[in-house]
Amino acid sequence: MEGHPKEGAMKTISRMGRPQRRDRLVRERVHDPYRAREKPTEPARCPACKVAWHKGRWQWADDSLQDARAELCPACRRVRDAAPAGLLTIEGWFVPEHKEEIVGLVRRCEENERSTHPLNRIMSVREEGNTLEVSTTDIHLPRRIGEALAKAYDGRLSFHYAPEDYFLRVDWRRDV
Repeated sequence: MEGHPKEGAMKTISRMGRPQRRDRLVRERVHDPYRAREKPTEPARCPACKVAWHKGRWQWADDSLQDARAELCPACRRVRDAAPAGLLTIEGWFVPEHKEEIVGLVRRCEENERSTHPLNRIMSVREEGNTLEVSTTDIHLPRRIGEALAKAYDGRLSFHYAPEDYFLRVDWRRDV
């Protein structure tokens, strides 16, 4: 049976004792709908925030890439469409008394994150009563900010991830 299509196929035995093929390609799942399916042509530069696509990733670049092709980065597209990937809700009676400190911590976390990951940004900070709402361009920044709040001020922290929407909701609460 030389040349039979199944002859050279990789097989393993499943838990049920049946042979199982391992040579099939699994299509990669695209998580973030705002990430391009194909890499942009190098070099490219976002006209809004000046971040550049260079050496296979979006990064802060010097002025040597001024002649690069203009292309809006995924973070600026999210801002334009008002479509956050993350939402951090900071609430409780603790918030009004310590609002300036909390906002300062939020901004410092963004600054630290943005220095190495230029697409991780805060889109807006809204205040309503005892609540601050921070929307972000990615799912990692609200988690990091929430963890920093919990470390600095204790409180209750919870995460709710919706993989089908590529959206993370983080809630931090402290009343006392």
